[in-house]
Amino acid sequence: MYYPMDEKRYDTLKIENIVASGAIADSIDLVEISSKIKNCELNTKRFPGAVFRIESPKIASLIFSSGKVVLTGIRDKQSLKDGLDLIIQSMKEAGVETYDEPRVAITNIVCSYDIGKYINLNKVVITLNLENIEYEPEQFPGLVYRIKDPKIVALLFSSGKIILTGGKNLVDIKRGLEFLEHKLGSIM
Repeated sequence: MYYPMDEKRYDTLKIENIVASGAIADSIDLVEISSKIKNCELNTKRFPGAVFRIESPKIASLIFSSGKVVLTGIRDKQSLKDGLDLIIQSMKEAGVETYDEPRVAITNIVCSYDIGKYINLNKVVITLNLENIEYEPEQFPGLVYRIKDPKIVALLFSSGKIILTGGKNLVDIKRGLEFLEHKLGSIM
């Protein structure tokens, strides 16, 4: 279900992290690339892949011998493209035969949002009384709200701050936020 939301309210929606994953090659010799690529570390006692840190855009990439990669620390789509281009270029310079088109896609977006007012979390739990809410203030100060469609997890804090995660695009994040504000509107 779609709940229209005032676009001006999105001014506090901020992307905190984007995670992307996929494949860039059929296989990668991790020992070879870690010796040839600056800022690429391999410590198989601690982790089964190589960690390649890029300074600009600031991205950490996990590279596996299977040719798969996970990129994190991304703040926007352009940084993802630029970072992926740098990774591919570095791999080619190190002698890795990469795909012409990397098969990498966004798998998770984490956003923060400020609703702009206090949220009474106890009232949310009592009023909504849903299975998809977890709230144990002795364990964690936030309320966990699992939205089914779109599949988004929202962490609500009494300060009015909300963390949204699980979306693969901003449309899903905004739809989740609209749904959440609609639900909270009847309580606040």
